[in-house]
Amino acid sequence: MAGMTARKNQSLVGHPWLVLATVMLGTLLIGLDRTVVNLAVPKIIGDFGISVNTAAWIATAYIISNAVFVPVFGKLGDLFGNRQIYVWSFTGFIVVSVLTGLSWNFTSLVFFRTLQGLVGAAIYPTAMSLIAKSFTDTKARAQALGIWSSSFAVSAIIGPLLGGYLIDQFSWRMIFYINLPIGIAGLVMTLLYLPHDHPEERGAFDWFGSVLLAGAITAMVLVLDQGQVWGWFSTASVLCYFSTVVFGYLTYVWETRHTHPVIDFRLFKNPTISSVLVVSFISFGGMMGAMFLLPVFTQSFLGYDAIKTGLLFVPMGLTLPIFAPLGARLAVTFHPRYTVSFGMAVAALSFYLLRTLDPAMTYGDFVLPLVLFGAGLGLGMAPLTNAATTAVPIHEVGMSSGILNLTRNIGGAFGIALFGTILTNATNANVLSVALNSHIRSTSPSILAQGAQLIIMKADLLAYSTVFEWAAGAMLVGAFAALFLQSSGSIADLPPEARAEAMAGG
Repeated sequence: MAGMTARKNQSLVGHPWLVLATVMLGTLLIGLDRTVVNLAVPKIIGDFGISVNTAAWIATAYIISNAVFVPVFGKLGDLFGNRQIYVWSFTGFIVVSVLTGLSWNFTSLVFFRTLQGLVGAAIYPTAMSLIAKSFTDTKARAQALGIWSSSFAVSAIIGPLLGGYLIDQFSWRMIFYINLPIGIAGLVMTLLYLPHDHPEERGAFDWFGSVLLAGAITAMVLVLDQGQVWGWFSTASVLCYFSTVVFGYLTYVWETRHTHPVIDFRLFKNPTISSVLVVSFISFGGMMGAMFLLPVFTQSFLGYDAIKTGLLFVPMGLTLPIFAPLGARLAVTFHPRYTVSFGMAVAALSFYLLRTLDPAMTYGDFVLPLVLFGAGLGLGMAPLTNAATTAVPIHEVGMSSGILNLTRNIGGAFGIALFGTILTNATNANVLSVALNSHIRSTSPSILAQGAQLIIMKADLLAYSTVFEWAAGAMLVGAFAALFLQSSGSIADLPPEARAEAMAGG
């Protein structure tokens, strides 16, 4: 009996759908962590007696370390095995989460958040690589990546709801402690179901290249995150620009001469990879830049608390898991360029509808735009992810996944910086315009003060409209760029006879 049980458990190791379920739980855990921390910032400010600008380093430290180590872990997975990297990073994330909850001052909190970003950086590229290697059939792989993409939507729903409750009822520290039970469950699944992969590529890891790459990414992400506070042409910002260029050039020189580079620049000559990266950068820039500001609007103008703001995104979160597998399936049957382009056009429409943001809006007014956004995101993102994994040899999937995630992170940071600056500049410009066209028929100081506040509010509302118009335009540019997307591995790329045979077999 014991022998039969052991053989049964052995047969489950590496089962594609169990591998998918395992890495989805890990992705969900990382997604939860990223979505709930911002809700805790006001409480952390009160506990540690810090300013809002200082508190921004809670997010900045995580973003920088995560961006730096995503490509590093992608390469490490290719060299030493994705299971090994995934297990150690997952274990590290659980331990560091508990330490973050135990932070005794703000410095220790930022330090542990930096470590969280570091160990969490391995989850996405190794998860994508494990899925790609577990699902050898192109159609099944595309479907699995589509389903995996839905874990982002689930974290977007659960994160604010669970995080808001834990913060209000207990403490901000609970949002880190909750990672312990979820993480243990995920670690058990990891040990039981993830296969012991045998990397095809062996070699010494490029530590010096990693340091050079880290310098370039750190400087770039830092100025994108802090540039608006410092001033885009301040001394600190200019130093970051200079460092990005210098370290970027040195990285290119070193990596093109190394036998096992962290980033193989020959990948950028692959038309599929280069087109996927361009489209991903544009789409994530538009998406993150606009959606980052939507909660700010609802809490500032509609008076929503953290939990109600989280509920606002439920329609998007329910739509994405439906359309992500559908987008993956359609992209296998038809050429991915059409699915991605259509999905981004739908997302552009959702932003265009949101350009009419108004303090009189109700919860129901957000449903259609966010449903459309979830549908567009689902249709577009899964085919892009699948294209990036099928365009390279299996031993380079980790590197390809790491570069894709790095591009998305930088695109998102660029979008947030760009649209935040657009919002500020548009508000300042609108104040003068609105004031010139406003007439206050009173000399009462209180009424004049109220009038000034209304002018600023109107200027701010018009600025939000400008932001979402720009976001819609950015997504349309991405939709157009997607029409030139190259791909490999879809049924649409096969000759007519092979296509018919694959369709019949599927």
